[in-house]
Amino acid sequence: MMAFENDFENDLVSALKEVIDCSKWFCVGEAKYLKTCTRLYAEDGEDVVLIHVPPNQYFAMDASCPHEGGPLELGDVEDIDGHLCIVCPWHAFDFRLDNGESTSGLKQQTYDIRVVEGKVYIHTSAELSLDDPTQEGNIPTGVQPETDVSKSTENTLCHWAVKILSTADPIEKVTLTEMVKKKWDCGEISLVGSYTPPDQPYRVESLNVVAPGKIKRGKGGTLASRIATLHSLANIEQWAIDLSWDVIARFADTLLNDKPLPRDFFTDFVKVAADEAKHYKMLSERLHSLGSHFGALPVHNGLWQSATETKDSLLARLAVVHMVHEARGLDVHPKTQERFARQSDKESVDILEIIYTDEITHVAAGLKWFTYACRNSQPVLDCIPKFHELVKAHFRGYLKPPFNEEGRSTAGMTKEWYVPLVKPTNPLASSTDGVEKVTSHGESSNNKDKTCVR
Repeated sequence: MMAFENDFENDLVSALKEVIDCSKWFCVGEAKYLKTCTRLYAEDGEDVVLIHVPPNQYFAMDASCPHEGGPLELGDVEDIDGHLCIVCPWHAFDFRLDNGESTSGLKQQTYDIRVVEGKVYIHTSAELSLDDPTQEGNIPTGVQPETDVSKSTENTLCHWAVKILSTADPIEKVTLTEMVKKKWDCGEISLVGSYTPPDQPYRVESLNVVAPGKIKRGKGGTLASRIATLHSLANIEQWAIDLSWDVIARFADTLLNDKPLPRDFFTDFVKVAADEAKHYKMLSERLHSLGSHFGALPVHNGLWQSATETKDSLLARLAVVHMVHEARGLDVHPKTQERFARQSDKESVDILEIIYTDEITHVAAGLKWFTYACRNSQPVLDCIPKFHELVKAHFRGYLKPPFNEEGRSTAGMTKEWYVPLVKPTNPLASSTDGVEKVTSHGESSNNKDKTCVR
């Protein structure tokens, strides 16, 4: 009789394990050992963040911010308008823990949670792991040592590009960018030249560059919140200046079908650099008018990751930086501008509109030269499939709606470019067939009949 009971118990445990496996409930571990935010790594790149709100609430959603891919596990949990939200550490986009909605208009996918006998389970179709499969190192922060470019008298476009990349002070960076554009346009600088760019642009020593997640912001709708948003936008624009000069210097020697890049390529990205410099200057002046300044708040350097990831391929750089990231800026513009308009901040609204109009031309430039490079490759490449291939290889995760279809279309980026890169509908995000459904915030349960090990 005892042997029969033991066999029955073993069979029951095995059956329960099979039910759990088939229904895709992933056991994270014991609740008492979990941090406030834990990133769980997925094979398809769609990592999940598990969020613990003491004493016994648990939430789960996609871990990468749909704006620019910021790591939500390094964000802060705040009460915004009566809802618990996690705030992206990069650009302060907020997402409700219960449903993934954001005041920015974006939305993050959430997952159901159970807590059974002290263990936390997430309902997801993907296999998850606590170990990062990429094992990527952090990008160094702060100031880099001086290079010989400061001593050179060379008057080529690449020399000036590297000089600007090696200039730490943002105002000086803006001034040099404006000067170089004028000299290039009038022919005073006529040669492209060749000069090796630094691995990462320089930053002033007083700028507090911190790991994402250490950045705080004010509550939604406050002056502090608007300043934080403008400050994060200024940080983006400073990186954007550098990204424009980097694509010029890093790929100046690129040959397509044994021919160098045309002069118009460099002219277009000199214009992009000058636009980004103009944007930074406007945002910096706006911060001063609001009683703050750039550098008053910490900034992150995470956006340079895409530049590092694509440093060996012009096509990959154009696809990820100048078509994915730039286009994402178009997507979030309407809601960002609306937030400032609700606070009657007309000056900031006007600045955002200028930036938006310019950014459409920047996406168009990326698309133009990506298409050119594909058509002038040997053999000729099919542009859209190649774009999809490169984004999947160099951009972690999927593209996420909502998309600003009007802005993207104006830039020439029609739906066939980006819709296929959206995550396929996941029925497990809202369905829990085979396991008793629970709320997404995962209140602790004492139902011992659901015990399982995986």
